[in-house]
This record gives sequence, structure tokens and C-alpha cells, in this order.
Amino acid sequence: MHRFLTAVFTLGAGSTVVAVECTTDAFTTILEKHTDATVNFVEAVPQNGSFGQAETDIAFPTNATSLPALCAVGVNVKSSDNSSYNFGLFLPDTTWNERFLATGNGGFGGGINWPDMGMFSQYGFATMSTDTGHISNAVDASWGLNAPESIIDWAHRAMHGSVILAKEIINAYYATSEGIKYSYYAGCSTGGRQGLKEIQMYPDSFDGASVGAPAWWTVHLAANTLHLGLSNLPESAPEHIDPSLFPAIVSEIEKQCDPQDGLVDGIVSDPYGCNFDFEELLCTSSSETTSCLTPAQLTTIYKFYNAWIDANETYVFPAVTLGSDPGFSIGSDLSPLGFGLFQYWIYNNSDWDYTKFTFSDVQFADSINPGNATADDFDLSPSLERGSKILMYHGAADPLIPTGSSVYYYKKVLQTLIPKGVDVDDFYRFFLIPGMSHCSGSNLAPWYIGGASQSISGATHSVPGYEDANHDVILAMMRWVEEGKAPDQLIATKFVNDTASLGIQRQRPLCPYPKQAKYVSGDPDEAESWECRSLY
Repeated sequence: MHRFLTAVFTLGAGSTVVAVECTTDAFTTILEKHTDATVNFVEAVPQNGSFGQAETDIAFPTNATSLPALCAVGVNVKSSDNSSYNFGLFLPDTTWNERFLATGNGGFGGGINWPDMGMFSQYGFATMSTDTGHISNAVDASWGLNAPESIIDWAHRAMHGSVILAKEIINAYYATSEGIKYSYYAGCSTGGRQGLKEIQMYPDSFDGASVGAPAWWTVHLAANTLHLGLSNLPESAPEHIDPSLFPAIVSEIEKQCDPQDGLVDGIVSDPYGCNFDFEELLCTSSSETTSCLTPAQLTTIYKFYNAWIDANETYVFPAVTLGSDPGFSIGSDLSPLGFGLFQYWIYNNSDWDYTKFTFSDVQFADSINPGNATADDFDLSPSLERGSKILMYHGAADPLIPTGSSVYYYKKVLQTLIPKGVDVDDFYRFFLIPGMSHCSGSNLAPWYIGGASQSISGATHSVPGYEDANHDVILAMMRWVEEGKAPDQLIATKFVNDTASLGIQRQRPLCPYPKQAKYVSGDPDEAESWECRSLY
């Protein structure tokens, strides 16, 4: 079980030879033919050292720590007359595994993802992340006001340009005859979208990709976020649900849906299979009004947990899954992740009145598709023909990017490729993670698979005690690419208090969609007590 990981970790350990020194002059020489590229900095980081730009990197305000000895490099690339982007590299000194891995960003944010780069460098990868051409936090879209070139950088240009140049730098830095043997990608949320977009536009970029909760439907995701937020306003409306009622709503969903998946364990394992009786939320003559809904309020929560269908039966966006917390979408404050895109990227008007938002705004935004960011090419056959592999996953209780958006994408790929005679499982598999929130986290459910944007206390990378391709999505991706063994399941882990030193709370298999993990017998906290089964 552990042999594949050991081979990966020791491939170049102690034998990697660099062709140039870790100096600004050396990297300037490497890039001398690229007049649009400038070396920002080069720094040698010692074993167990740390690196990042926490003071200025708003999107990633913590540094990567406990690093292997490596060379940290920053590069700026001019992308148009009035835009540029930066990317960073971590180049391990002696532990390079002859592989490259790029990682992504989150929301509208701009910054180099040094923390995830650091995590993946622990495997031996030479890692890269781009700031996508700006510095901002994840919910701030204001940098795109009247800046179409910057939006293009964020959408796809910065990622692709960084991938191409990073590979060239890595091959020049290391003294190996073959150079990079395999190229990989791992990202979640906007990072997931970036990965899909790169795969769709440039299928030669990666041999394998781990794609989490991709924000692939850029305009419609923002529109849905705004649409749901407005559905619970104004606060004076009879339909308004005060956030104090959200726990009672989630509790009722768990009460009804948890038993329907075959085991009462506090985890809604099959939100799509739950026959939920919304009327159980209604107040009665004897109810405490602090834990029930009026008929008017019920219409709001019904809209929240059902797909948005608009004019001429247009399918606008999938529903939030049963069990997901309503707090993000219909809480007290509207999320800038919704209205920001329309204000700054569509109408270029910071005073645009988003309270007047209608479906016509979605139609107009679709006609613009800012930056060509939406990753909606469902014909992934070029990746199949190249031999690339795609592992996609999504938390089944994601309140930020409704889980159904990934289900919708996956089914669109099936609808595109099956008529062509393609067995999609040969190169693309999709896993739902019951109970997991956005990219990571769950109070009870096993969720940790060592993916992008995932971390637990006391671990630098991978799954402590289970550093193998059965438990770690990065190693599963690599094994599929390099050994041809596709993952028939992934085992997710829940550590006590999400702390490695406190031990395992429970483990459970994740299954390729649409299969589901079904309890068989034994201790339900043990992965061996479950098996992946077809629904028919």
C-alpha cells in the first residue's frame, strides 16, 4: 500500500543535481530570451524554513512553513500594454521527484498561493502558483473595474503563461537529461475552475489534474449567489428568514435525511436521495416560533434548496444540497462574490444597484462572459487522446459553490462523450464527499484527502499514517497517470478535532459518481465496514 508513495518521495532524494545556482543572475539568464519576463526575487530557503509574502499577499496571509530546502523564485510577466501577472516557484534542492505541479487560487482573489505550493513541495514536486495579475482578497472584484486585460489574466492567461514559463525554468534549473517527467495540477474552488479551463484550452499542459469544487460556471455562479441572497430580503418582508432559524432548518434536514441513507450517524450521505418533507418546518399552534417557519418563509427555503429555473424554462443554476448551511447564501449580508462580478466586470459601475437584479442581467452577462472565464467546454476528448487523467471532487454540503454545479458539469461531459463511444471512466472520475463544506471541513464526516486548500493541525502534507494512493488524492492521481491504476474509491479521513496527533475519528470510502458508499457491517467508523455500490 505504501510502496507507491515511497517511490515518489525517494525518486530523486539525495541525487538531484541543479544546473544553475539559486541566484537572481542565474534565473535572469534563463529568462533572457523572454523580454516580457522579469525576475522579481530569488531566495534560498533552508530545510524546515518558511517562505511567503504574508505582509502583502492579501489572499494568502500566511507563509509556507516547515519547508524542504529549496529555491524560491518570483517572476513578473507583462501580459498586455496595461497588465501583468506574477508567479512563484518552489524548486526543491535535493528532493525533486522530476515532476511539476501547479496550484490555483480562490474566489476573485489575487496572490501567489505559497501555502499550497509548500504543501505540495513536500512530495518533491517543483511547484508553481500565479497571482493571476492582481492582489486582492477572495471576495474583492473591484480590481476588474474597466480593466478587461486584468480579467483575462485572472480568467486563464496568467495560469497558462505561468505554466509554460515555469516548465522552461524548471527544465533549465535541474541538470536532468529528460527534464520534467510528469506535469500535474491541483486546485479547489476558483483553483478548480483554473484547472478545468487550462485542461480545456491547452490539454497538453498536464498529465493529471485534481480538481476540487470548481467554480467553472463563472457568470451563473455569481448570479446564483446574488439571486439567493436577494430572495431573503428585505428583512421586513414576510418571506424573510432570520439567521437564528438556520440551525433549526439544518437540524430538521438531518433528522429526515440522515436515516434515509441507511445509517443514523449525523451525516447526510445522500442529499440527492432524500425525500425531504419541507412542511415539517411549518409552525403549528403549539410550536416555538424560534424553531419553525411561516408559510411565507417556507417559500424562501424551498427556493433555496431547489434549482433556479427562469424564463422559458431556462436552467440557470443547480440547487444547494439538503444539509448545506444557508448562512452563506441567505445570511444577513449579501456576498460580494455575487454582486461584485456584475458591478465591476459587467457594468463597470461601482454604483450599480444590485437590488434591481433580474434574469435579464444574467443573459447580458452571458453575452460578455468576462475574460472568457467560464470553463464550459464539455468535450474533454483531447485529454483522453493525450492520455491525461482528471480526478474531480466536491463536498456534498458545500454552501459556497452548490455541489450540483459539479454534478451538472460531469453529466454534461457524459452527454457529450458517451454518444462518441467514449468510456468517460477511462480518464475522468468524479467523487462526492458527504458532509464536506467548501473544499474542506466537516464536524463529523470524513473529508480529508490531502487535496488543495486542505489542511489539518500537525501535518505538512498527505494523510498522516496513510500516506498512500488509497487515501491521498494527489497520490491517487499520480498512480492513475503513472501506473494506469484508476481509483475505484478514495478513503476520506476525519481526525479528532482535525488534529493529526489526536488520531483518527472515522474513515469512509468515497465512490466514483454515481456510486455511493453503503454500510455493510462492523464498526461504521472503519472504512472496511463500507463498500461502494451502484444505485441499481
